[in-house]
Amino acid sequence: MSRKTSSIHGLKSYLWEIAHAIMGMDTVKRFDRIVAILIQLQTKRIVKAQELADRFEVSLRTIYRDVRTLEASGVPIISEAGVGYSIMEGYRLPPVMFTREEAGSFVAAEKLMQQFTDKSLGAYYESAMFKLKSVLRGKEKDWVEALESQVSIVPGQVLFNDKVPNALEILFESIAERKQVFLRYESLREEAPLERHIEPVGLFNENGFWYILGYCHLRTDYRHFRTDRIHKIARTSLDFLLEHGTIDEHRKKKEEVSKTKVKILVEKSVAKYIRGQTKHYGLVASEEKGDQVEMTFMTTDWKNGFSRWYLMFGDYAKIIEPEVLRERVAEILEKSQKRLSR
Repeated sequence: MSRKTSSIHGLKSYLWEIAHAIMGMDTVKRFDRIVAILIQLQTKRIVKAQELADRFEVSLRTIYRDVRTLEASGVPIISEAGVGYSIMEGYRLPPVMFTREEAGSFVAAEKLMQQFTDKSLGAYYESAMFKLKSVLRGKEKDWVEALESQVSIVPGQVLFNDKVPNALEILFESIAERKQVFLRYESLREEAPLERHIEPVGLFNENGFWYILGYCHLRTDYRHFRTDRIHKIARTSLDFLLEHGTIDEHRKKKEEVSKTKVKILVEKSVAKYIRGQTKHYGLVASEEKGDQVEMTFMTTDWKNGFSRWYLMFGDYAKIIEPEVLRERVAEILEKSQKRLSR
């Protein structure tokens, strides 16, 4: 018997031991959930019961019962009140086999990683994919191979400066180890790139770009940094000086700042092409009115961000309110006209 076949039989035997513990009193659905819980417990050092309950959409009591079933089956689970569950160091589930659909999802993930991460992180992911593909069965390997050459993803923007091929790698390391990073960053408001030390809080991808949310020691405040504007990035030995919380907490605070109500009318023929961008500019309502669409926004930056975005389709739209937005758009157009007439 080959090692691969032995691993598969070992996994089946192991899972049937767990199934035997619940046989006759629960459904196959519960069996699948218990196996999924066991796999998730091996993905992190500590997993909270609420995290498991949210994922599987069950009550905490159900999670407690499922964990007790795993313990009764011999899985060495360590539980600590108020902290969560962990599996004893060194314990591992036998190799897991993937379904055809799961194997197919790797293709999309790999194509996205190749185009939407920097070169350094992309290389690490490619290496991980080779290891992952090596455990696929023959049929799943054929499925993945048939798809790989038929899927292509092309990003609409330049996401990273070619001079900083390891930006995401350094940022991930900085966040995990709580070390400051050095940046030479090109801001739209500055004539030349400035040097600064930042404490990265997190990263997010929005409207096709990667952004870093970090505390900037130069500005003594939190700032957003777009990765394609980074001219240089370097590790430092400096520890974080502040406790920052999560990126979701910071982005929620941003949503709570003062906002301006904006209403515009856009021709239907154009409205469908800008819908993917409206959320970024604070769309709160949309209503069809004949051959036009009335859109209502609550925006934090009507003066620059919204007004300049509006100009992209302004010849097919009309500003209903506020008046200051009309004046701002007219001001930008007047300056543009003067430059064109020179």
